Amino acid sequence: MDIKVAYGEKVRAIRKSQNVSQEKLAELAELDRTYISDIENGKRNVSIETVFKIAKALNSPMINFFEF
Repeated sequence: MDIKVAYGEKVRAIRKSQNVSQEKLAELAELDRTYISDIENGKRNVSIETVFKIAKALNSPMINFFEF
């Protein structure tokens, strides 16, 4: 399993389940929209700080992003 791909798929699933666009997530997490896209496509090795920002922006516990 590629953890970057699995994490990206989970971010996309949680984001879409909340009807949040990549643009809105980027704004809420104070990240660039292209960075969100790269994360969701498994192209980025994100820091724990970025994981926290995304979880906070989506009002979802961090653990939810690691239940594959």
